[in-house]
Amino acid sequence: MNLLLGLCIFSVPFLFKGKKMRETLVIFFSKGVLATLVDAYVVGTKRVEYPVRPFSRIFKTNLIYDILFFPLLSVIWVKISYHDKLRNIFLKSLIFSVPMSIAQWYFEKNTRLFKWRKWSIFHTFSSVNFTLFTIRGFVGFIKILDRLKNNRNLNELEG
Repeated sequence: MNLLLGLCIFSVPFLFKGKKMRETLVIFFSKGVLATLVDAYVVGTKRVEYPVRPFSRIFKTNLIYDILFFPLLSVIWVKISYHDKLRNIFLKSLIFSVPMSIAQWYFEKNTRLFKWRKWSIFHTFSSVNFTLFTIRGFVGFIKILDRLKNNRNLNELEG
């Protein structure tokens, strides 16, 4: 858990640079909210349990996963799929969802970081893809709004 936290903190300066800072922050915080909501439901319905987690007296979910690790992975995923068509976006989503599903299955079997009750590797795969595509769709929506705003600004300049 400490290694994951360290890797996440180390990667932040590299991921949050460039001219698309606003978009990157929107991705990061949106994924954090979405992951927290999904995880709160999953934990609340006793499908997954986190015996080892920070602030265990206050939160039943794992904050490192929900508000740091998954949002940072989404930032990376959106950056590598930013200009892709739907087919390539789907294929690139597999680069993240398959290894994450296998890793969670392995860690569930071999550590005490979390315990699956009514959960499986397929639930992880589905939920990871759902949240990735939800955030990617949100980014696509923001791109459309930016284009509309830029077109309106150009029309005002010309008129």
